Amino acid sequence: MTSSDANPSALYAKLLGETAKIDWQDLERFFAQGKLLSVARDLDLVSVAEAIAGDDKDLVTRWLASGLVERMPAETAAGYANRKPELWAVVVSPWICVQERS
Repeated sequence: MTSSDANPSALYAKLLGETAKIDWQDLERFFAQGKLLSVARDLDLVSVAEAIAGDDKDLVTRWLASGLVERMPAETAAGYANRKPELWAVVVSPWICVQERS
């Protein structure tokens, strides 16, 4: 059972409540610090944050290995700066998980 099923965990619910739409300009300084994680659109942003916060090393390692979660690439950051897409983010200190929504 995943957290996005009918009965989300308390951590999932907490992180969901902390997830918000954000402008790229508000994220740029965190990108410069190397603290942004890019989350693929086909993953649930809050589930990724929950796995990181819950220290689910196996799941996070699989996402990292497959490129579904990665440190924000410079090309992606430049694209965000130019296009100003709809971005959603959630903080899992020290990381900020960011996902573009279409």
